[in-house]
Amino acid sequence: MKKVVQTSEFYVAVVVLALFLVIGSQNEAFFTTANLFDLIRSGVVPGIFVMCAMLVIISGGIDVSFPAIATFSMFSATKILHSIQYDGPVIAAFLLSGLIGLCLGIINAVFISLFRLPTLIVTLGTSSMFSGFLLTFVGSSQISDLPRSLLAFSKEQIFKFTNESGITVGLPAAVLITLGVIVSVAMLLRYTMIGRGIYALGGDAVSAERIGFSPVRLQFFIYSLVGLLAGIAGMIHTTMMRNSNPVDLLGTELLIIAAVVLGGTRITGGHGTVLGSLLGLILVVTIQNSLILLGIPSYWQRFVIGALILIGTGVAAYQVKRSIMRRKSIIT
Repeated sequence: MKKVVQTSEFYVAVVVLALFLVIGSQNEAFFTTANLFDLIRSGVVPGIFVMCAMLVIISGGIDVSFPAIATFSMFSATKILHSIQYDGPVIAAFLLSGLIGLCLGIINAVFISLFRLPTLIVTLGTSSMFSGFLLTFVGSSQISDLPRSLLAFSKEQIFKFTNESGITVGLPAAVLITLGVIVSVAMLLRYTMIGRGIYALGGDAVSAERIGFSPVRLQFFIYSLVGLLAGIAGMIHTTMMRNSNPVDLLGTELLIIAAVVLGGTRITGGHGTVLGSLLGLILVVTIQNSLILLGIPSYWQRFVIGALILIGTGVAAYQVKRSIMRRKSIIT
C-alpha cells in the first residue's frame, strides 16, 4: 500500500476523482450515462495519440509530428479511396492509412536513429513538411462523400440506448480499436525485450547499449510504430467525424504530451506507465469537456491544464530528488 501511495498514478487518480466529485456535485448531468459516453468518445483518438507520445517520451525523445502524420494519412487515404470509388471492406481503409503513417514515421526514424538528430527538431520539421505537402499537393478541401464502408463503420455501435429525452447515445465500434492499441502497447512494454529496451534507452542510452540493446534499432522501431498508430488514429477520426478534413487534429500535440506528463511519465525518459498516461488523459479530457458544466469559461481550460502540468512535473521532480537524497544517505 505504501508503494502505491508513493506513485504518480495514485496522485493523478486522486485528482481525477476529486474533479469528478466537484463537477458532479455542481451539475448532476455530469454523472449521466450520456455524458460519460461523451467523455469516452472524446478519448478514442487521443487515447492512441497518448500511447504514441508515451512510447517516445519513455525512450528519451519528444515527438510533435504524430497529429500531422495522422492528418496526412487519413486525408490521403480517403482521397485515394474516393478517387477510385472504393466499395470494399473498411479494413482496407485502415490498412492504407496505417501504411501511409508507417512510411511517414520511417522518415522520422531515419533522421533520428541513423543521423542522430535531436528528436524535437526532426519532428518539428517533418510536422511542418507533412502539413505543407498535404495542403499544397494533395488537397485543402474536406471530403464529406466517404466510401460506404466507412460510413457504415461510423454508425456501428457496441452499445447504445435511448435516454429520457428520446436521444439515442452509444459507444462507437472504434472504441475497440483504441482498446486493442492500448493493450498491445501495455504488453509490449511489460512483457517484451523491446519494451525493456525502450525503458533502458530512456534511462541511459550508453548503458542500454552496453547491456546489448541497439539504440538505432529501438529508435527506428519506436518512430515507425508511432507513424503506424497515428495513421490508424487518423482514419478513426475520419469515421467518427464522417468527413476528412486536412486541418483536423493539427495542434493537439501539446495537450497529448501534457496528458502523458501529468500521468507520471518523466519528460527526461526512462519512466512511465500506460495506466498513468490514461489517467492523465482522463484528467485533460474531463477538464476540456466538463469545466463548462461548472460555468467556467472555456479559455480557462488552458490555464488549468498548464497549472496542472507545472504541479505534476514539480511533484515528479521532487520525488526524484528525494529518491536520490535517500540513496546518498544510505551510501554514506
